[in-house]
Amino acid sequence: MVPETIKKKICLIGDFGVGKTSLIHRFIDGRFSENYLSTVGVQVSQKDVEINDDANQLHIIRLMIWDLEGRTKFQAISEKYLEGSHGAILVADINRQDSIMHLHGHLQLISSLKTQGVKVIVAFNKGDLVKETTTKDLLSGGWFQRQEQVLSAHLTSAKTGQNVEVLFERLARSFLT
Repeated sequence: MVPETIKKKICLIGDFGVGKTSLIHRFIDGRFSENYLSTVGVQVSQKDVEINDDANQLHIIRLMIWDLEGRTKFQAISEKYLEGSHGAILVADINRQDSIMHLHGHLQLISSLKTQGVKVIVAFNKGDLVKETTTKDLLSGGWFQRQEQVLSAHLTSAKTGQNVEVLFERLARSFLT
């Protein structure tokens, strides 16, 4: 029997230049390029993820992945893009403290939506450029760990592929509960 496909909208949110588009391309196509252009508005991609639940039942989760243009202090993300979201990946550049500090505001934006139960994962991207030992405190003791809707946080690298699949698969699995 072919399992039903469950469609879920997820958004990648973060400041300009943190690597949202690169994470998506790594996940969708398994590739990385230094030559991506900045996203203007929104770009939508999709990929099916196969997940076995606790009873070993196969589920297909079709992730409709919205790549939102980077937020700057001059430009806010349009709430219209976020409407109907089931999940979000908040992305910061591990090497840019300002992008890390802005994660809290991105989470507040998601929390303010009329949609309840949006599941969130935090990605500290560009992990290939730092030593993992310098990020342990950030991953284990951040403010986001105390937020109910935040499922987990991961050090990622779109360049090497580090934890990219984990981000999307963890979010897809959360839709089964």
